[in-house]
Amino acid sequence: MEPVDTDVTGPGNTGGTNDDGTSHGGAPSEEAGAAKPVDVPTLADVLLAVEELWPESLAESWDEVGLVAGHPSAPVAKVMFAVDPTLQVIEEAVEWGAGLLITHHPLLLKGVTTVAATTPKGRAVHRLIESGTALLTVHTNGDSAVGGVSDVLADALGLKDVAPLIVAANGLPEEGIGRVGDLAEAVSLGDFAGRVFEILPAVAGGVRVSGDRNGLVRRVAVCGGAGDSLFDEVRASNADVYVTADLRHHPASEAREAALNGRPYLVDVSHFASEWLWLPAAAAALGNVLGDQGHDVEVRVSTTNSDPWDFILTPG
Repeated sequence: MEPVDTDVTGPGNTGGTNDDGTSHGGAPSEEAGAAKPVDVPTLADVLLAVEELWPESLAESWDEVGLVAGHPSAPVAKVMFAVDPTLQVIEEAVEWGAGLLITHHPLLLKGVTTVAATTPKGRAVHRLIESGTALLTVHTNGDSAVGGVSDVLADALGLKDVAPLIVAANGLPEEGIGRVGDLAEAVSLGDFAGRVFEILPAVAGGVRVSGDRNGLVRRVAVCGGAGDSLFDEVRASNADVYVTADLRHHPASEAREAALNGRPYLVDVSHFASEWLWLPAAAAALGNVLGDQGHDVEVRVSTTNSDPWDFILTPG
């Protein structure tokens, strides 16, 4: 499954079709024949909507989230969501005419001493500013919030009675990092891994599995993105299997050694793929909030696959 182009309108919108075939928000109707006026939001308006959905207070202390580039008074008629602020993604946003690019991963997570256009980070910053495209990061606040990255992954897998693996320090009881929940009925690890493979966008690395293919699993822990720091919480949750990304050799090996009756089994997926699932849901949520507020805005998901790997060789 490849990442797809997703256009979103607010709730109650009659919508419409642009010349390029994409949809746009219409005026929400309060009653038949009466339409609420709509307007193009400013960047400040969009930032308020984002804060409502993914509060910065939910971000981890080490994280860098929020506005990276852009003037709060600038109009934003188009918003694009992506996983990574790569040059290719930025170019896609600029060519579409996005006033705002919202990415899950930060552009400037670590300190830099220059944004000269002779460096990749610098070229990104220059392209954004020169094109008038704002950049906003929704990272671990997007992981932790209700409806965030791990919530979407848990929902895609059909988990019920979902709870955080680590409850947010500054949030609601249902907010936090990672999720754990139960399948409607037990399935084999092989069938479960197949389901994981089916719901994720296609990437070179595929899905790696550690455990008995025929072993039964029902309780499932998930963490979109790199989650090998959560093994203690996963074991405490009594999960049969743990789905996350970027599992390194030593943490995975140690987790196998510490497993009880082989559990939790491990399902290792692409970092990009595990977080891409959130983008359509996030785009829809933002479109809904802005539509409810009477704003007319197009919201789209980037079609760029920013997974860094191009192909893989396997035995046989």
